[in-house]
This record gives sequence, C-alpha cells and structure tokens, in this order.
Amino acid sequence: MFNEPEWLKLLFLLADTQQWLDDMNKELFNQLPVENKKKFFHKTYYLTPQSLAHIIERHYYKIPRHPQTGKFHIPLTEILHHIREAAVSTVVPVPGTLNFQRIIQSEQPVGFDKNGQPADIITIITDAAGKIITAFPGMPNANPQPATFSLSQIL
Repeated sequence: MFNEPEWLKLLFLLADTQQWLDDMNKELFNQLPVENKKKFFHKTYYLTPQSLAHIIERHYYKIPRHPQTGKFHIPLTEILHHIREAAVSTVVPVPGTLNFQRIIQSEQPVGFDKNGQPADIITIITDAAGKIITAFPGMPNANPQPATFSLSQIL
C-alpha cells in the first residue's frame, strides 16, 4: 500500500539533501583547471528530488500553498507517468529564457490551470541540460500550441 504522507516527507528530505549534494558537486568541479566543465553534468531529460518537491509543493492540490498556480488533481503516480511520457514530446524554447518546454495533452483532465479552469494540458519546463524545473497543468504564458498527439498514442 502506498503511504503518501510518509513518501512526501521522504521526498522533501531527499530534495534538501540533493540540493546540498548538487551544490557541493558544482563546487568540486568548478575547482578543476579544465575548460568546458559542463561535460561533467547531466545532458538528458531527468527529474531530481528537488524538482519533484517543487512540483508537488507548488502544483499538487493536497499542498495548500500558492493558490494562484495550476494544481494537479490526479494521483502522484499519474503526475510522474505524464512527466515521464513527455520525454518524447517536441521541445520548444521558452521565449526570453534559456529554458525549454514540452506541452502534452492528456485524454482526461489532470487538474486546474492558474485561472481555475479545468486543464487537460500539462506543461513541463526544463533547463538547457534537460533537468526538469517544473511541471503544471495548463498552458504557459507564451501560449504555444500543444503537441497534436495524445499520451495513449505513444504508449
């Protein structure tokens, strides 16, 4: 049986620990007398504990913070499933930033967007190296078009 409250406590502990380790890792590699240190870091689509903690803290309906943001109203396992499946989605630059976004459309509503409207679209934002920064229900401010396939087509 899935004990969500205990799992969330562990997630937030790991997120804090991961942030501390990442900071130490960067500090360690920055001491190397070599050019192009970026090759030592991740380069694909991936989710860290601190990114998942951010998504849950800000965009999960069971956490009563950040009322003016999109909120997922689906189980955590489904949120993770959608994030994982978005790896094959088209990547589009986020205007005015160095970040990228993937926009997918679900066959079922996944929550409510920041305006309180039902949303079947999920936006995933990553940095240039592929680290997932956030994911939320609804479209981003720039309003690009969602991918034209449904998740069931890629399963």
